[in-house]
Amino acid sequence: MSFFKKLKEKITKQADSVTEKFKQGLSKTRDSFAGRVNDLIARYRKVDEEFFEELEEILISADVGVNTVMELVDELKMEVKRRNIQDPKEMKAVISEKLVEIYRGDDDAKAELNIQENGLTVILFVGVNGVGKTTTIGKLAHKLKSEGKTVMLAAGDTFRAGAIEQLEVWGERVGAEVIKQSAGSDPAAVIYDAIQAAKARNVDVLLCDTAGRLQNKVNLMKELEKVKRVIEREIPGAPHEVLLVLDATTGQNAMSQAKIFKEVTNVTGIVLTKLDGTAKGGIVLAIRNELHIPVKFVGLGEKMDDLQPFDPEQYVYGLFADLFDEKNEQ
Repeated sequence: MSFFKKLKEKITKQADSVTEKFKQGLSKTRDSFAGRVNDLIARYRKVDEEFFEELEEILISADVGVNTVMELVDELKMEVKRRNIQDPKEMKAVISEKLVEIYRGDDDAKAELNIQENGLTVILFVGVNGVGKTTTIGKLAHKLKSEGKTVMLAAGDTFRAGAIEQLEVWGERVGAEVIKQSAGSDPAAVIYDAIQAAKARNVDVLLCDTAGRLQNKVNLMKELEKVKRVIEREIPGAPHEVLLVLDATTGQNAMSQAKIFKEVTNVTGIVLTKLDGTAKGGIVLAIRNELHIPVKFVGLGEKMDDLQPFDPEQYVYGLFADLFDEKNEQ
């Protein structure tokens, strides 16, 4: 069975609504990336060095990242030799297959959150201002509540004007209590209060917002270290997740932010927002391959349920959706 057919079968077993979200959310990337790949394949009669050079350019322009592109193209060349591929049309399936493999890497990247079966789960959110951190917290709270969990929010971003109020609005929308102090308060003190409140009310999951100032990395580091110390002291083994929120539309800038936050704190997963707003969705692969941090969630739209667990097969389907029906008809 061909790669496309296997992938199509797996996708059809999942909810149609999820497949549609990935398809719609990745439409800009698909129009740009898959469109250029199709054009490349149509123009070449054979798979040669020039073909791979153009493919490299397409992948780099999609923000896949230079290192990842070099690895991917090397693997594609080996696969072409191994299978003795002459016809460029056969490259669509091979490229798709390798994209899924690269994302998975050596370890099986799990999109599932590390939710504790017993006791309180603490999830810490980090990321610069403007990436959609507070909105992501609200959407994840909605998702967890829809799964039957009780959720509390901690307004630990006490420095950004309006951050506390924004989190309160989300708290009201999703029906989750928000623990806060006045603007300018010590973030660690807010998180401490929130942990005590969550314990007292037997809450399942506590979602903690933090400040995202990168202008002074030393201050940010000290602040996050202090917050983490408080969490670890009050709940051994916590935080159970440290989720870094990145804006997909910023491309390689998101990569540099990820590197800094990886230095500052033990990031366990990435939430990539605004994936629907960029033609450069290859950043997903660059992050996974170069930083070895799994992308746990992606933002595929503005609606409350448009925050979706990341799935490499759905992602590749979203990139090449237009090819699947065409392949299955043959």
